[in-house]
Amino acid sequence: MSAIIDYSDVQGIVRYGYGHLSAAGFFLLRIKNPGAARSWLRTAPVTNAMAVAPPPQHALQVAFTGDGLEAMGMPRPIIDKFSPEFISGMAGEESRSRRLGDIAANAPSQWQWGGAEKVPHLLVMLYAQAGALEHWQEAVQNRSWEEAFTVLRCLPSEGPSDTEPFGFKDGISQPQLDWEQMKKLSGDQIDYSNLAALGEFLLGYPNEYGKYSDRPLLPSGDDRSAGLLPAAENSDQRDLGRNGSYLVLRQLEQDVAGFWRFLDRQTEGNAADQTKLAEVMVGRRMNGEPLVPLSNGQFASADQAANDAMKVNGFTYESDSDGTRCPFGAHIRRVNPRNGDLPYGTQGWFQWLMRTLGFHRKSFRDDLVSSTRFHRILRRGRGYGNALSRAQALSGGAVEGYERGIYFICVNANIARQFEFVQNAWVMATKFDGLSGESDPLMGNRQPIPDCPITDAFSIPQESGLPRRIHGLPQFVTVRGGGYFFLPSIRALWYIATLGD
Repeated sequence: MSAIIDYSDVQGIVRYGYGHLSAAGFFLLRIKNPGAARSWLRTAPVTNAMAVAPPPQHALQVAFTGDGLEAMGMPRPIIDKFSPEFISGMAGEESRSRRLGDIAANAPSQWQWGGAEKVPHLLVMLYAQAGALEHWQEAVQNRSWEEAFTVLRCLPSEGPSDTEPFGFKDGISQPQLDWEQMKKLSGDQIDYSNLAALGEFLLGYPNEYGKYSDRPLLPSGDDRSAGLLPAAENSDQRDLGRNGSYLVLRQLEQDVAGFWRFLDRQTEGNAADQTKLAEVMVGRRMNGEPLVPLSNGQFASADQAANDAMKVNGFTYESDSDGTRCPFGAHIRRVNPRNGDLPYGTQGWFQWLMRTLGFHRKSFRDDLVSSTRFHRILRRGRGYGNALSRAQALSGGAVEGYERGIYFICVNANIARQFEFVQNAWVMATKFDGLSGESDPLMGNRQPIPDCPITDAFSIPQESGLPRRIHGLPQFVTVRGGGYFFLPSIRALWYIATLGD
């Protein structure tokens, strides 16, 4: 029997993006007084995931790095039960940086925060209505805050969050979480589905494999752990991870001027062609509409909000097997290939057998990309910096001295299988889906790698003839900071707050 979700124990960002709260400030903190930090945490008004009407006028979320949990007084044997990538940190290993594309200009040694001695202990996320963030900040930052923390950096975000700095409507494609836990998790999933197992995003619940992600399970005899929920797979142990998750934060600076100037050169100043080229690089029109036709009825849901989202998100690439509508290397096709466990058209045992044996394939690409359902992430990002229009970028106005970009934020229960896989195997990969010599047209770092000295190309398949091949793409996005955080449940926050008692 599936466990009933206690929304009052889940931090709200897992269920809501707080899009109605346009002002936000993300505080990266170091702990200077653990006792004062625990005192602040005990009284912090952390926002849970319960539905309220009207929606909250402000919100507070809290997450910790591995170093932060240790600074709060958590014993090392408990910390060691968290995932290895969380413990190591985003910038903790040279091999991880290489896999994530964090080399050259993206290297942690160049970051404003998150590298070397600039690793935060915790992340405090404040959200408020326009003009009300300062007042909310004053309410949260009480005397205990001043005694407890040193502010490593504050990442401000003010303004609409549905359009990213290049000018495209953003935040459209999100997985639908199976909060009711009705999804069948055994056997192959033939068709792509937007419904994702709850355990992909919340610890303590079955994931798409029908398994539980590793997290700290504590002896039930400990008085402090008595407030935690029992582990679903072992009721004799208390689950420190249940109703929590891992949060990935990356500060991505976008070269808006460089983006539009490159497109201007490629199109010899033709504005319509600039837009068209930008849209095939992204994989959507600037208003968010997909480049491929919607799938009739495949994504129907009893959830009206989910149905509304499917008006711009209800499609697969089955009708575009040659990539002439949405190129294989387009950004959205890389980050969400929208495929099932088996190639398109595998219906019935005979078709399954033929496809398994390698027959009846439509294309050599039929089985090159891992099944999407095991690698979904829940995005909660925000833009930052002042906007720069295409006209301003091309005229040279208001360009120098200003940074703009996205605070990429995602929630996932398995950092290695979800965020890191997408970043390494799909975004940075130069051979994604049978391609060669090209990484993500927006996110690629253009750095040579072993056996692939050229990574700055982009291919646009044509209905007849050879693909159009564009060379010399500059780096449009640069990493300025990043970290892996544990987003505890409300019960786990109280456990952490009482570690010194």
